[in-house]
Amino acid sequence: MSQRNSYHARRAGQRKEEILQQAAQLRQGVPVVLLLHELSEYEGDWSILPVLPHLYANYGQSASWFFFIEEETRVTLPALLQVLHRYQAQKEWFLGKHLHDNEASIIHHYAFSEDPGSFSYPDPAAGWALSTPLLQRLTERIQYEHLKSDFTIDLEHEIALYIWEEGAGPKLTAVPEFCTERRENCATTFTTYLPNCGDPVSKKDVFVAVKTCQNFHSDRVPVVKATWEKDAEFLEFYSDVTDASIPTISLGVPNTERGHCGKTFAILRRFLSKAVPKADWLLIVDDDTLISLPRLRRLLRCYDPKEAVSLGERYGYGLIQNGYSYTTGGGGMVLSRAAVSRLISSGCSCYSDDAPDDMVLGRCFTSLGVPITHSPLFHQARPDDYSETLISLQQAISFHKHWNIDPVAVYKHWLQDTHPRDEL
Repeated sequence: MSQRNSYHARRAGQRKEEILQQAAQLRQGVPVVLLLHELSEYEGDWSILPVLPHLYANYGQSASWFFFIEEETRVTLPALLQVLHRYQAQKEWFLGKHLHDNEASIIHHYAFSEDPGSFSYPDPAAGWALSTPLLQRLTERIQYEHLKSDFTIDLEHEIALYIWEEGAGPKLTAVPEFCTERRENCATTFTTYLPNCGDPVSKKDVFVAVKTCQNFHSDRVPVVKATWEKDAEFLEFYSDVTDASIPTISLGVPNTERGHCGKTFAILRRFLSKAVPKADWLLIVDDDTLISLPRLRRLLRCYDPKEAVSLGERYGYGLIQNGYSYTTGGGGMVLSRAAVSRLISSGCSCYSDDAPDDMVLGRCFTSLGVPITHSPLFHQARPDDYSETLISLQQAISFHKHWNIDPVAVYKHWLQDTHPRDEL
C-alpha cells in the first residue's frame, strides 16, 4: 500500500527488497511484489477497488492469493505461505486480523449501530488477503455496480462491507498469525506509523494556524491554550473578529457556517507573506482539534519540505470514477512551503467562501499532480470513534471534536507525552 511521496516510495522499495530476498532463500519461486503507487498514474488507487480489475486481469490466472500490506508491515514469507496453504484457494476467502467497533461510529456511518461488535474488518497493519475467486467476483461487480457512497473515509471497513455485500459475500476470517505485535508463529508483524527519521524538526520550522470564530472564543480557544499551544513557536488564531485578549487576527473573511475555504486561502497567502516568520511547514487546524506538536515534528523529519507535501488523514471523493483525494481538515492539514507556493501560484481557488476548504485543496493538489500523503496518526474524529485496538497501538498525532468528551482529559490520555524529549 505504497504512496507516491519520495519518503514512502523509498520505504516501500525497501520492503519489496526484503520480501524478494526471503523468496530467494526459500527457493520456491518468486512472488509478484507490487508497489501500489506504481500501478498507474491514478492517485485514487489507494482506495483499492479501482485497482482490483487491473490486478485480476494481469495476475488472476497465475496467482492464488492477493495479500495487501502497509509499508511498515514486516512479512515472514515461509510462515505466510504456511498460513495460506490452510485455506482452499479455489474458494472465496477474505482473511485478516479482526478489528471491530466498540460503539456505533460516525466514521463508519453508524453501521451496525444495534450491535457494533458484530461486524469485523481487517487491521491494515497486520495485512489482509483475498483469494483469486473472490477477487474475480469483486472485479465483475465493480464494473457494473455503482457504489453506495461517493466518499472513501475508512478504507478497510468500507472494503469489508463491500465484500460482505449485505450477507451475500464472505465475512472476514480471522487469522491469528496476521499480527501487529510480535509473538510466536506470526506471519506478519508491524513496526510503527511514527518512524524514527532522526531528530524532530525544530519548533521554528512549523507555523500553526488555528481557525476559530467569535462564537468559540470562550469555550474552544481556552482548550487549545490549556493543552497544546505551549508546544508551538509560531501560532496564530484566525477569526471573524479581532480579539486582543487571545489574540485573534481577522483576515477580512466573514465567518461561514461550514466550509471556510475563503478563510483557509487567506491563511495560505499570509503564510507566504512577510507578515509572519518564514517556516518550512504550515499546520492548519480547527479550534476543536487536539494535536501533539512534538510527535508531529518527529514525523515531519521524514519528509523533505522542498517537495510539495500535503500530509494528514486522507479521504477520497468519487474515487471509483476518477475523483480526487484530500486531507481532511479536522485532523489537521500539514503543507510544505513548496506545496503552498505551488497552490497559490497556480491560481486554483475557492468557488465560494463557504466551500469545503479541505476538499477544494484536495482537488487543486490533484490537478497539480501533488500527492495527498496519508498518515493514520491524524484523526478527523474522537478516540471513541475508532477501534480501541487500532489506536492503542498508535502514537496518535491528532483527534478532533469536543462533542460529549472532556477534551483536556482526551489530550492528556492520548496525546501528551509523559517524558517529552529535549525541545529544540
